[in-house]
Amino acid sequence: MEPYILQDEELNELLVKIPGWEIKSKQIQREFNFANFIEAFAFMTKVALICEKYNHHPNWENVYAKVIIKLNTHDLGGITNLDQTLASEINKIFDQ
Repeated sequence: MEPYILQDEELNELLVKIPGWEIKSKQIQREFNFANFIEAFAFMTKVALICEKYNHHPNWENVYAKVIIKLNTHDLGGITNLDQTLASEINKIFDQ
């Protein structure tokens, strides 16, 4: 997949396509909450495998049962179709 920067109209539609995410300073971000650390870490492991599939890696943090994921495409300097695709895949994992 060749990434490209999303334009204003695409960014306006983005949050409908990837519920739970928000746009913050040229990136998309979502907080995920779990019952405990093991569930949070299991989720991160599944996300890591998807990230490798797309060769696109998030900025993320984990504190006990909370995982915060931030996505943007550093090489292009903003939010791209690749970020949208990865966020959608992450939502699918979370919703399982």
